[in-house]
Amino acid sequence: MIRVLIADDQAMVRSAFGMILGAQPDMAVVATAADGESAVEQARRLRPDVCLLDIRMPRLDGLTATRLLAGPDVRDPLNVVIATTFDLDEYVYQALRNGACGFLLKDSSPALLVEAVRAAASGTALISPAITVRLLAHLAPLHRPEPEDPGPVDPLTDRELAVARLVARGHTNEEIAGHLFVTLATVKTHLANIQRKLRARNRVEIAAWAWRTGTVTT
Repeated sequence: MIRVLIADDQAMVRSAFGMILGAQPDMAVVATAADGESAVEQARRLRPDVCLLDIRMPRLDGLTATRLLAGPDVRDPLNVVIATTFDLDEYVYQALRNGACGFLLKDSSPALLVEAVRAAASGTALISPAITVRLLAHLAPLHRPEPEDPGPVDPLTDRELAVARLVARGHTNEEIAGHLFVTLATVKTHLANIQRKLRARNRVEIAAWAWRTGTVTT
């Protein structure tokens, strides 16, 4: 069971997220908080598997709370996902620097919210597709592979390249399955093979590779 803490200063948001996550058979909301201080206190005491934090909260903002719970100086960091209405690049960078392993917009689909929480609980990362695509597309021209870049361990198959391109475009596993007319299990198998071949830890690193190498372009 994935234990989740939800922190947001809006009761309606806390309720909506709680209903979505609480309806999942493998998730339980163990605490809610209306401000950052309460979120940090409860998170340290309860040690949830995932902390879902808003950015703009009273008493302590979500970025500072993230640093206190998951920052580089934290001995036993927690998994933090930021959920916000603000997709400013500076927020994304700061959240990731402070240790967040996910960044979502509040208008993301319920499926993406659930996927982000599951990804965080398993130790991987998920950033809102719209944010991922914009950032990676912007940074790609500045980060072309160096000559010593080893590249994939084994060449990607045509189908694996197709999956990598869709990941880089911000599609979820369900959307990829629909695009390629394959099962969800097949998509997951392709992703596992891609991660192994690219030595990537998660789908964000797959997307970064695809943009950096020109496998996908604007």
